[in-house]
Amino acid sequence: MADDKLHIRLHVYDAELSVNVPREDEEFYRSAAKLITDTVNTYATLFKGKKSDKDIAYMAMLDIALRYKKEGMRNDTAPFNDILGKLTSEIEDALKK
Repeated sequence: MADDKLHIRLHVYDAELSVNVPREDEEFYRSAAKLITDTVNTYATLFKGKKSDKDIAYMAMLDIALRYKKEGMRNDTAPFNDILGKLTSEIEDALKK
């Protein structure tokens, strides 16, 4: 259903957010909020008093984005599909001979 939304409150580091989310994605939102909170807390522990809160937040965002990009590269199947396509063509050519 398009309007199967759930209204939830998320604690994200030092903020409370009220959001409407697809019911099936609730756990993803809660997990994402926890990841953000944990990552910012880690950087705050390491750099509190040395970096501004804004810099700490940016460092946490960069950390999470980097993990996201690396994971995306790990799951990129395009190179395998290209190789499989070439191998399939070679096998088909060999079978025709």
